[in-house]
Amino acid sequence: MTGTPTTVDIDTELSAVNAILGSIGQAPVARIDHDNPEISFVYNILTECNQDVQAEGWTFNIEYHIKENTDSNDNIVIDSDVMRIDMEDGHDRTRDFVRRKDSSDSDKWKLYDRVNHTFSFPDDDYFYVNKVRLLEFEDIPHPFQRYIIYKASGRAAVQLVQNPQLQQMLATYELQARAACMEYECQQGDHTIFGWPDDSSYQSYKPYQMLRR
Repeated sequence: MTGTPTTVDIDTELSAVNAILGSIGQAPVARIDHDNPEISFVYNILTECNQDVQAEGWTFNIEYHIKENTDSNDNIVIDSDVMRIDMEDGHDRTRDFVRRKDSSDSDKWKLYDRVNHTFSFPDDDYFYVNKVRLLEFEDIPHPFQRYIIYKASGRAAVQLVQNPQLQQMLATYELQARAACMEYECQQGDHTIFGWPDDSSYQSYKPYQMLRR
């Protein structure tokens, strides 16, 4: 007899907001009401923590070896969900790419070269870059959802609840959740100390990144 397969419960923004509210002793809500100051405040904390965590760049939201073509104006317009972008060749010191708004073109996010101080690349048709993307909260792995929730709960407790013991407990939960994220990263990252060519899924192990985390 075949049993019903087990499914993974995915946290939604609503369930995350309710988890944060529960951690500070507040009742859950049926929807995210932005007209409610407390609910809106908690939701904004969740959004901030989601962005802060994803901005670090993890296996699930880093894309390598992406070809970006210049447009008819010799610019490269960057998608709004790109949090960080850099040249694939980290040893090339003739260019240094970042994501920056172009005030002369409707504040569009574009590829900017900090070395040559320009948005324009008339001598190049394309570049290969690496990107860190901001994913929807529902689309990120479960360990990171829990980490973001505990991180947001800690911030909410500091700002809304004057309870040092609660703050300490939530800080401990946050550290444990981050450890689970590091375990996920080590298992899913396909890191190697030897380095691999571009057509391989393996990535060179970079100890300084682990120290930075």
